[in-house]
Amino acid sequence: MVFESIFRREESLGDKEEFIEIETEGEDRRRANIRIENLQDYRDVEDVQKHLREGNIVFLRIKKLKERDLGELKRCVERLRRTAIAMNGDIIGVDEDYLILTPPSAKIFRGEVEPKVE
Repeated sequence: MVFESIFRREESLGDKEEFIEIETEGEDRRRANIRIENLQDYRDVEDVQKHLREGNIVFLRIKKLKERDLGELKRCVERLRRTAIAMNGDIIGVDEDYLILTPPSAKIFRGEVEPKVE
């Protein structure tokens, strides 16, 4: 009964639709773009850092470098980790072949999700 009174169309409006203007002034309209990049060697770290500083979320494939040179991969990851920490961003390994790096405007949830009880 209560829901019917809230969602019922008023007879006096007929088919006329009403719109409410919403003020958007002052809102941050920046979007978080997601970049998918490949880490081939140490030189690629600079491009990844640039994307991160621009506010992009970077989904980084590391599989090829991991298979080719584990030492170089460790150097790359350490440099990216320091950059993320310095700018209050975040970094996490996903699977064994990917990293996700986020700018300060996005955080990575690391908590455990409780299973649904059905």
